[in-house]
Amino acid sequence: MTARPLPAHGTYARGNGAPGYRKPCKCGPCHKAMRRARKKYNVNRQLGQPGLIDAGPARTRLNQLTQTMTWGQICDGTGFDARNLQLIADGRRTQIRRTTHDRIMAIPVQGPAPGKYIAAIGLCRRLQALRAIGYSAIVLAEKAESAEARIQLICSGTQPTVRQALAEKILKVYAELAQTPAPAGRSATRAKNHAAANGWAPPGAWDDDLIDNPNAHPDWTGHCGTDRGWWMHSINNIPACARCQEAHDGWLAERRDLPAAERWRQLARAKGAASNRGATLAADARELMRITGLTTEQAAERLGVTKAHLYQELLRHPEPEPTGPAVDEMEVAA
Repeated sequence: MTARPLPAHGTYARGNGAPGYRKPCKCGPCHKAMRRARKKYNVNRQLGQPGLIDAGPARTRLNQLTQTMTWGQICDGTGFDARNLQLIADGRRTQIRRTTHDRIMAIPVQGPAPGKYIAAIGLCRRLQALRAIGYSAIVLAEKAESAEARIQLICSGTQPTVRQALAEKILKVYAELAQTPAPAGRSATRAKNHAAANGWAPPGAWDDDLIDNPNAHPDWTGHCGTDRGWWMHSINNIPACARCQEAHDGWLAERRDLPAAERWRQLARAKGAASNRGATLAADARELMRITGLTTEQAAERLGVTKAHLYQELLRHPEPEPTGPAVDEMEVAA
């Protein structure tokens, strides 16, 4: 084990020494630095400014910095070693020197470092969504300039963190492909079947503001988590998600004691309420966008639904194309 280097002459650490480890230095510069530091400490204490202050603000700042910066960058900015800073960030050091506080608070928040590891939950959901619309892991790996095995690990949720540089590439790929299903083919079919077997939601089931939230859930129907959502799953031949299945089981349990005729009447009414809503919503949105020139996002806001739900219904209920003979008859009649 190598010995620590001695502090430089003319510093408080060298002039004060370390009890049981290093004797105080008696030279002029060291003695002067020690007296100046002690005088400053006494003045600050008399002014109500103690040398040790609450580490809460510094801890909050460190946790904010670590969202985009590595510990190496923070150490370079403060001049402290990583262990000292981590003790503050973890809450195990409740009081710190005022100078330590000032150095930590002075570090500006920087952009994400390429080597910074970030949570992969949002990236995992994005890759799963692209698989659900037919993109294979090989295609996604090529576009993200990564290895297929790495994409598979992230997509399966096995890898909990991802480097910032790769995360930015995956985000770019998602923005490019999310609105365009993969061309039909054997690999696209395999990708869709694999996603369906694992219950992976397509891009339309995710709201852009919630996809990175670990507590968020995909909304396949616009009513997931309710009995109507379960019926919309059933009508559109989509396997029911866990939240909708739970809601439907609760709905059935509440009506277990009803007479059979009334129970079946309510079941039929619930199914009918969910049957035509998606097609009606898609038709209303197309008409609104055609007349007013609104975007899909603006039309969703006007109709009181999320953009993701409206996009999903537009895909489920495509606009019917006019048949050729009908157009010819109209032209002949004209």
